[in-house]
Amino acid sequence: MRVNECMTRDVRVANPRQTIREAAQIMAECDAGAVPVGENDRLVGMITDRDIALRAVARDLPPSTPVRDVMSKEVLYCFDDEDVKHVAANMGEQQIRRLPVVNREKRLVGIISLGDLAQKADDATVGHAVSDISKPGGKHDQAH
Repeated sequence: MRVNECMTRDVRVANPRQTIREAAQIMAECDAGAVPVGENDRLVGMITDRDIALRAVARDLPPSTPVRDVMSKEVLYCFDDEDVKHVAANMGEQQIRRLPVVNREKRLVGIISLGDLAQKADDATVGHAVSDISKPGGKHDQAH
């Protein structure tokens, strides 16, 4: 199965100049915990509810803080024509629950989440991804 067979295609994008309040409103409107950040038709980061909580609220930053100040700038992504098993394994390795999906021209075409995998991928693929993602610590631990 390919990523484009199970990804979510309707993706809202935040701009790095928007406020974290606006990013949180986007998340609320689309019932998502993460929003890709794009500028000039390019993916430049991701902002998550966790980024807002730990990098802004915990540091007493105001809701007017620009997205660029708290977003994750390391842009991890996958291609829409990649194999789901490979992408799920990569998500587990990187300990991330969602990935922006781009086409071969590197244009955003969707997002794939652990929930998407749970609904469409086989149980073994999902089980391995969940197990690896759920390990404590890791590269994206924001406690440090």
